[in-house]
Amino acid sequence: MSEQRNETNSLSEKDFKFICQFVHDASGIVLGERKREMVYRRLTRITRERKLNSFSDYCELLRTQPEQEENYFINAITTNLTSFFRENHHFEYLQQHEIPRIIAQEKKSKGQNKRIRIWSSASSTGEEPYSIAITLLETMQDQLTEWDVKVLATDVDSNVLAHGSMGIYANNRIEDLPIAIKKKYFVKGSGSNSKNVKISGKLKDLLTFKRLNLLHDWPMKGPFDVIFCRNVIIYFDKKTQQELFSRYYELLKPGGILILGHSENLGEYQQYFYNEGRTIFRKPELEEKG
Repeated sequence: MSEQRNETNSLSEKDFKFICQFVHDASGIVLGERKREMVYRRLTRITRERKLNSFSDYCELLRTQPEQEENYFINAITTNLTSFFRENHHFEYLQQHEIPRIIAQEKKSKGQNKRIRIWSSASSTGEEPYSIAITLLETMQDQLTEWDVKVLATDVDSNVLAHGSMGIYANNRIEDLPIAIKKKYFVKGSGSNSKNVKISGKLKDLLTFKRLNLLHDWPMKGPFDVIFCRNVIIYFDKKTQQELFSRYYELLKPGGILILGHSENLGEYQQYFYNEGRTIFRKPELEEKG
């Protein structure tokens, strides 16, 4: 016999629409009918943790205490799926083309500005920014000590940021990485942590983790040489996407690159960038916007 959902744990159309609107207002993420089952599962966990009797009770809590509840709710409802060197062609492009290009430019300017800034703007549990840091270290090697290099990692979810900042991962998260990379950048745990690895200090030194809602003010001034915004734009509506692309454009250094996820594109904003490869877009060296 299949499990039946009773009255108290059913997700009414009214509650579902309220949840979708709340998520959109708080984070810009668009939830549609295809996300109903996911919303149901996560609300089930949330109401259990909050010791509430129904989804309607939780919706009422969001209505009456939005500021108190918003951070917890967005953390619980947003999806975080990532891995080390996911969509590896982006990191190959950094290593083979972009980082050498930046180094060559600095040599032409007689080394007056040995500075690299990279922003991972939807960093989730940290695998992406740590992959960026590994790529920087592997490419620059001994030159890195001569440069001012920083990677900013931001996300709307404070829980995944805390995970990333700790830099501790289950062994199976790195099982597909080359042995040489594992030995150089990951420390095996012992005792009760024997099933975990920890990110090495030289990687963590390059990173700063900060909570940031992409729809709110951005305190950083840039400019950034590279901005990663992968697999998050698809959750925003078209108008919000274009607004974000405009803001990314302004923070990019002339000649810098914006990297999107495999199923994402710039839409109308493509006219302001050059296409450098699969979901890699370069801001012109000379301002052409407007």
